[in-house]
Amino acid sequence: MSPLDTRDTGAFADALLPWYDQHARDMPWRVGPAARQSGTAPNPYHVWLSEIMLQQTTVAAVKDYFLKFVSIWPRVEDLAAADDDAVMAAWAGLGYYARARNLLKCARAVVSEHEGVFPQTEAELLTLPGIGPYTAAAVSAIAFDAPSTVLDGNVERVMARLHDDHTPLPDVKEKLRAYAAAKTPEHRPGDYAQAVMDLGATICTPRNPACGICPVMRMCAARRAGTAAELPKKKRKAAKPIRTGTVFVAVTRQGDVLLERRPEKGLLGGMMGFAGNVWAETPEPAEPPIDATWRRLDAKARHTFTHFHLELSIMLAIVDFTDEMTAERRFDPQSLPTVMRKVWNIVSEELR
Repeated sequence: MSPLDTRDTGAFADALLPWYDQHARDMPWRVGPAARQSGTAPNPYHVWLSEIMLQQTTVAAVKDYFLKFVSIWPRVEDLAAADDDAVMAAWAGLGYYARARNLLKCARAVVSEHEGVFPQTEAELLTLPGIGPYTAAAVSAIAFDAPSTVLDGNVERVMARLHDDHTPLPDVKEKLRAYAAAKTPEHRPGDYAQAVMDLGATICTPRNPACGICPVMRMCAARRAGTAAELPKKKRKAAKPIRTGTVFVAVTRQGDVLLERRPEKGLLGGMMGFAGNVWAETPEPAEPPIDATWRRLDAKARHTFTHFHLELSIMLAIVDFTDEMTAERRFDPQSLPTVMRKVWNIVSEELR
């Protein structure tokens, strides 16, 4: 099959679905193939919630968060009515906090505009806050069995290898979408979408793909060419810059901790954290949030975000509670975003 040939006779799905029936991954949000074929329909709320959580996050990291969310907010109506702070605290540690803000906006739109019922088509789903092309396709396919073309990193890798396409990402993305669209069947499209993602996650892996046990090995041009492990090609990424900043941690003698809410827009938007300056490669001088005797700790908190590395200097003060402070009296470090938890871990060691 040539790299530009997107034709498919259904053979790919015909080979893949029996494998999925035997080897589907067990996930708390998933209705397995046997249950689905016997008439059990997926819960659209569960499908949507899991897809939002899984963006740029592993299945292993998401499972416990998903179970926590559906335990606290079992229906989309419950999530829509939830307190923003409670949702952000429950999300803490999962990262990419704009997802949590959009989660609430989307849940409220489903309730207010769709009477608590998720739209079924990609076009309608795309009108909801925080839902882009991938999520719209995934929810319509998995929840509603629509023949939507789902294209995540796993599917991109499978398609690049099937066609032995050496065009680097991201330039090749639309070509990979065309390959994937040609292979999306009208029969069992929801199971198929999950099957091709499972194939990429468990067999057609980034490193050391298990070509010898792949259910579609005979169709794979890269396997025949011996190039599977090289694909997909990616453009060389520029080195991540290092940004720095300063945070101020004030702990009262009564055991309270001074926190501030970050602006709604921007990194860690809406989350609680320690006061400080704007993180930058050459940051502006940091101004302490209150008058106190501050001392700089030797250790720095280090964290890596998608586009940069961060190093935070930590200033610590032990203070008396005053009316000018808004202190968190029931301080739970687990409700902080990961970078702020790293700061607190260093401070905790200092306070021992």
